[in-house]
Amino acid sequence: MAFDFSQTKERMHGAQEALKRELADIRTGRANPNILNRVEVEYYGAMVPLNQVASISVPEARLLLITPFDKTALEAIVQGINMADLGLNPASDGNIVRLAIPQMTEERRKELVKDVKAEAEKAKVAVRNVRRDVMDAIKKNDEMTEDEIHDAEDQAQKLTDQNTKAIDDIASDKEAELLKI
Repeated sequence: MAFDFSQTKERMHGAQEALKRELADIRTGRANPNILNRVEVEYYGAMVPLNQVASISVPEARLLLITPFDKTALEAIVQGINMADLGLNPASDGNIVRLAIPQMTEERRKELVKDVKAEAEKAKVAVRNVRRDVMDAIKKNDEMTEDEIHDAEDQAQKLTDQNTKAIDDIASDKEAELLKI
């Protein structure tokens, strides 16, 4: 009887996806609409994500243009961006909101690289926790022979190594993007 690793693969891949989502929010000095993913706007008494009340475009490398679907939401959008504490100053002209992405300093880039490494480490810990759970499940399985247990443990370790390498690759890509001037 072979051990089923489908749930293990899914959970380990989930750690990679979570890392990608976290890293998408880290500003690189270029305009990226993903930095506004966590911005919420008060719209008719309810807090809603920015992308549900406005379209976000990137007309230039360091400029985000936010066009509200409803012009009455303009002030709420500006307020939501300020409350999100992104370190950006929204400029409104009465129809649209412009967000200029400032050039990052070398010091800020190095801080962000540290943040990327910390997020990558969290993802690796999540993968190792999945491995620990699988190893426990393998050892508790009474229907497997010793050889099958050994093979399943090797498979679990290989999955862990693959996912850890993938996480390192994702993090190093983001670090390169941050350090690129």
